[in-house]
Amino acid sequence: MLRIGQIEYANCTPIFHALRQQYPVGDYTYVGGVPARLNTLLAAGEIDVCPSSSIAYALHPDRFLIIPEISISSCGSVQSVLLFSSVPIEELDGRHVLLSSESATSVNLLKILLKKRYRCNCTFQVTALAPAAALQEAPGLLLIGDTALRTLKSDHGVYVYDLGELWHNWTGTPFVFALWLAFRGALLDHEHELQTLATRLERSKAFALANLEEIAGASPDSSWMGHDSLLRYWRNNLSFDLGKEHIEGVSLFFGLAAEMGLIAQAPELAFLS
Repeated sequence: MLRIGQIEYANCTPIFHALRQQYPVGDYTYVGGVPARLNTLLAAGEIDVCPSSSIAYALHPDRFLIIPEISISSCGSVQSVLLFSSVPIEELDGRHVLLSSESATSVNLLKILLKKRYRCNCTFQVTALAPAAALQEAPGLLLIGDTALRTLKSDHGVYVYDLGELWHNWTGTPFVFALWLAFRGALLDHEHELQTLATRLERSKAFALANLEEIAGASPDSSWMGHDSLLRYWRNNLSFDLGKEHIEGVSLFFGLAAEMGLIAQAPELAFLS
């Protein structure tokens, strides 16, 4: 039985809802967690498939295959990967920025944007402080996922920069926050099941996009985001595709990460056939 990592963020709800609704739950074992934890489990072969931080592939391309046609991306504003800053972003040069520990992709995206686009040399530190307390400690704070969405709704009183929007305005390409990755070792015993799952994920994507209103009505995320806000987030801010432009964006991200020494080199993209 395949073990699937399930990120417990609102941006993953539509695909997992559709997958569970269309196909027997007993076909898979679901393992919940934040991206950083699930990336570690997947790299160790302790789960078989997961929507993983895209940088995880670049760090260990020999361990993974990319499931085609599906991602968690944005073609502009994403709303759930945000830099909160007490000063304009251009004034962060030489200053300290605090980071979420939940996603290495967003951390590296921020480092690239600050260095390459804004010419800011910053120092960085992971923090577990609540947002208000963190912004008392440093002028900049990166938040992702539901924490970013919740903080955006509050009266934060600081500058807010959407990293998906900054990337798209700068490069013209979508930004792929997560790729669906399969652990290569799982092919030994589960090749057919992985190919079946890839087909099911593509069908689940189509089902989800056609039934977002129904999914929002059943989602616990509606209780804190509001039904209409959740729908707008899914429809206007997220892309679940992995087309030519998305792949161009991934390749550009990996190239810039390699230039800055954040990864050893930009890897070739290998897909599950």
